[in-house]
Amino acid sequence: MWKEFKEFAFKGNIIDLAVAVVIGGAFGAIVTSFVENIITPLMGIVVGGIDFTSLKVTVGEVELLYGNFIQSFVDFIIIALSIFLAIKFLTKFKRQKEEEVEEVVEELSKQEVLLEEIRDLLKEQSNNK
Repeated sequence: MWKEFKEFAFKGNIIDLAVAVVIGGAFGAIVTSFVENIITPLMGIVVGGIDFTSLKVTVGEVELLYGNFIQSFVDFIIIALSIFLAIKFLTKFKRQKEEEVEEVVEELSKQEVLLEEIRDLLKEQSNNK
């Protein structure tokens, strides 16, 4: 049973997933701080300092706090947009990096091309024996 657990726990995918969860949590804290400390105050300036959380309707003895819902919805949109832009930036950066690697691979000197041909010929000769 211990052996099965070790195989499960230390597979590459499990470790990658654990790292992703930890980084995702840290990124979530960064995005939350960005929204609370930068975006929300800026939006407050744009909308004239309206605080949605104080909006409510009283029906009988029940208070419907629809302002909290509106604020949560706005926070969700801002967080989703922030994550979208971050992923878009990282994807663009990754593509740019991959293109640079492809350019380096394509630029082989004549000497390297000849060495590759020699290597391939030697492999072919050893396979025919």
